[in-house]
Amino acid sequence: MEKWVMAAKRADYAAIGQRLGIDPVVVRVLRNRGVESDEEIRRYLWGGLEELHDPMLFLGMEKAVSMIKEKIVSRKKIRIIGDYDIDGIMSVYILYQGLSELGAVVDYAIPNRILDGYGLNESLVRLAADSGADMILTCDNGISSGKSIRLAKELGLEVIVTDHHEVLEMPEAADAVIDAKREGETYPYRELCGAGVAFKLIRALGGDPEMRLLQYVAFATIGDVVDLTGENRILVKEGLKALRKTDNAGLLALAKECRIEMQNVGTYHVGFILGPCLNASGRLDTALKALQLLLAQDSGMASRLAKELWQLNEERKAMTESGFKDAVENVERSQPIDTVLVVYLPALHESLCGLVAGRLRERYGRPCFVLTKVEGGVKGSGRSIEAYSMFEKLCEVKALLTKFGGHPMAAGLSMPEENVEVFRTELNEKAGLAEEDLVPKIVIDVPMPVSYITEELVDQLSLLEPFGKANPRPVFADRQVSLAHPRIFGANRNVLKTRVRSLAVPGDSREDLIGFQPAEVGPAFEAVAFRNVEALAEKIANDHWAQIAYYPKFNEYMGRRRIELEIQNFR
Repeated sequence: MEKWVMAAKRADYAAIGQRLGIDPVVVRVLRNRGVESDEEIRRYLWGGLEELHDPMLFLGMEKAVSMIKEKIVSRKKIRIIGDYDIDGIMSVYILYQGLSELGAVVDYAIPNRILDGYGLNESLVRLAADSGADMILTCDNGISSGKSIRLAKELGLEVIVTDHHEVLEMPEAADAVIDAKREGETYPYRELCGAGVAFKLIRALGGDPEMRLLQYVAFATIGDVVDLTGENRILVKEGLKALRKTDNAGLLALAKECRIEMQNVGTYHVGFILGPCLNASGRLDTALKALQLLLAQDSGMASRLAKELWQLNEERKAMTESGFKDAVENVERSQPIDTVLVVYLPALHESLCGLVAGRLRERYGRPCFVLTKVEGGVKGSGRSIEAYSMFEKLCEVKALLTKFGGHPMAAGLSMPEENVEVFRTELNEKAGLAEEDLVPKIVIDVPMPVSYITEELVDQLSLLEPFGKANPRPVFADRQVSLAHPRIFGANRNVLKTRVRSLAVPGDSREDLIGFQPAEVGPAFEAVAFRNVEALAEKIANDHWAQIAYYPKFNEYMGRRRIELEIQNFR
């Protein structure tokens, strides 16, 4: 059973709202996000590209710009080396397009997930040297590749690292390092993704004056699930505007294959439909195929590649579903269920471990590691919950591991096969989790009767978009609503529509809810639910009322706009 908790940051919401011309409810949501001063609120709601920081503020940027300009003038080849996920693919594209337009001699390489693994390895360095490259320029990797960078220097290559990952040990041999997370960094914002850093480098070089590359930064920022705060929020908000008008043949073909209208694309479409198609190429084939899609110049080639990526993603989904079912059977065989789940599926494709671990975490509400057999041992990924720092816990059992890395919410690891059961035992002995840590929490931003909802409020809430990590969609709650006329539909019977209206609570003026007295019974709204629809239908049939956690939005169809509530949870 989920626990509902109220966000409890205090402020004079009405006074702030009056000063800024916004609803007190919006002020309260922003306070819950840590946006406090009037200036911060103005920047958050209405800030644009003029708010972006000067890329020359990065440590290492001045030297990187000087070195790259010298390569452009001397016509010496630069090899870009990226990563095989959405962020890496977009980073390579941004650097390749940006440098090509500046007149550089430039090519690229992306590691194979299975054969090369993550990051800049010695094989990629030797291939770059053999190709006649004079410089390696990394993106979305390189900060932890000190050994490979030393080899590059020995082979006579210059190396510039652009990355966004945590810096455990600086690659001192690199000629220049651009990473906002390095010690002593002077750049004001830490959370850019790899494509964001690549974009900053191109801008520092004087490239992309019309910011045509912004759409690819937005795509990567959404796909890499970095914080949608500060600069990232602006990059995504403005980049989505450009993406909706894109002339990129590959993206248009992929949208068509996925049955998406590009002019309506949002964070959901990028994060859950288009993005996974690009990621599937790196998981099951080669990420070069996704890059070729972005670079496609004619619609025929773009359409062929889009179909291939769509099909790869369909295969990936089927394989993930099969792996998830096997994982659930594995978990259910062990009773009681462990506090920290460690599931060993020897036949699972290694690229799917993280996806299956994420599904298990959602189902069981506890930290999950999924492992599979690879040459030389076992490899896997983990996904965590807020109360469990996965990276710290792996540090406690590092003697069992061949290699590991990650952060509090996700990690990757490898180990000898004989260590799997010991790993499971030790993690659970050291878990340090109380029973309440395993209870999912629904954090309510504002307890608000649906009778308070107006078109003006929904318009103002849209200013909070785009939603994502560190800027989640607000959650509102009404403690007592009537529910009528439920209808379940959809191919999988996974959508419920109903009518919702606030009910007066006897003896409760609700003045404590949002600081004003709403009408006792307000207008009725259409509502839709996508979770636990059978249980919700049963509750409506039995009780006709419920407490709901919800979000109000506009549903636009055939030129008609109306308010619709999305019911996220109920009880």
